[in-house]
Amino acid sequence: MASVTDAQLKAAQARGAKLLETAPRAAGATYDRATGRVTINLVNGCTYAFPARLVQDLHGASDDELAGVEVDGMGLNLHWPALDADLYVPALVSGIFGTRAWMNRELARIAGRATSPAKAAAARANGAKGGRPRKAAGG
Repeated sequence: MASVTDAQLKAAQARGAKLLETAPRAAGATYDRATGRVTINLVNGCTYAFPARLVQDLHGASDDELAGVEVDGMGLNLHWPALDADLYVPALVSGIFGTRAWMNRELARIAGRATSPAKAAAARANGAKGGRPRKAAGG
């Protein structure tokens, strides 16, 4: 394992101190069963709330599991012991609720349910032509 120099250690400490000054950090967090939202009270006095169902690691968790949220890592993380899940507070506040692949799938799923006059007109025009061709049997 490579050794760390004094200069590297001081630089890392400076980065850590800057992160603690500038990054959103949680002072407390709660789960509201009535709304299904996790609320984060930030150290700067602001409050941020998000629906738990939108988060990859919390999707499908029970109310009891979600209610066990804890603040960890000097306010930079939220931890759910029952789920073995940890979420980074600055990412949550930025709207990042999962991996890039998971978020892309969720956005595509939501977009596929969207309706518009243009989409309805295209469906009617396709229906007038006989609709979608049937799949070939056996292949």
